[in-house]
Amino acid sequence: LNVVSGVKVESNEGGGTGGGSTNEPSFIMDTDTYGFNFPKCVTEIIIPNGATTISKNVFSTYPNLQTVVIPESVTSIGASAFYQCTSLTSVTIPESVTSIGNSAFQNCSGLTSITIPEGVTSIGYQAFFGCTGLTSITIPESVTSIGDNAFYGCSGLTSITIPESVTSIGHYAFYYCKSLKTINYTGTEEQWNAINKGSNWKSGTTVNVIYNYKPE
Repeated sequence: LNVVSGVKVESNEGGGTGGGSTNEPSFIMDTDTYGFNFPKCVTEIIIPNGATTISKNVFSTYPNLQTVVIPESVTSIGASAFYQCTSLTSVTIPESVTSIGNSAFQNCSGLTSITIPEGVTSIGYQAFFGCTGLTSITIPESVTSIGDNAFYGCSGLTSITIPESVTSIGHYAFYYCKSLKTINYTGTEEQWNAINKGSNWKSGTTVNVIYNYKPE
């Protein structure tokens, strides 16, 4: 089921559909499917309960999109679903989601916070590539792999918590995260050394790993 219950868009200066200017965005109801070509002025997407998949590329390059409401029924976020939504500031991914696709939030430079829920098992290739506004990330214990280039160029990222469940960190996963100083790792130093790490996974950083970290 891939439907959208409503789309909030910016009003037109000097007169919208009602003929008068307003500071409040108008609200479009009952759009049909994700295949609908939404206007690029969309600022808010409300996905109704019952939708299970956010399809690939569906909201790619929407420069004014600020808010997305994702219901508990959604289980997967497709490849490049929110690619280059540069005005998107925060996303709460519900616990029902198990898969975050390749480049799902790539180049969402305005994104300052994101909650990755328990249940997600892998973070896809370039999932958060170029999200320069992110400052900290907590990877849940359900995740076993962090994909190639997953956080490549997240220059604002200062700390990340990685659970002992992670068995692989991809090539260039944290490449040029130049502000990254701390990896809080919940396992032992021996477990950390056993993780399969791709080439240049932390090049361009001066990161320090803290072992046996206990999240609050």
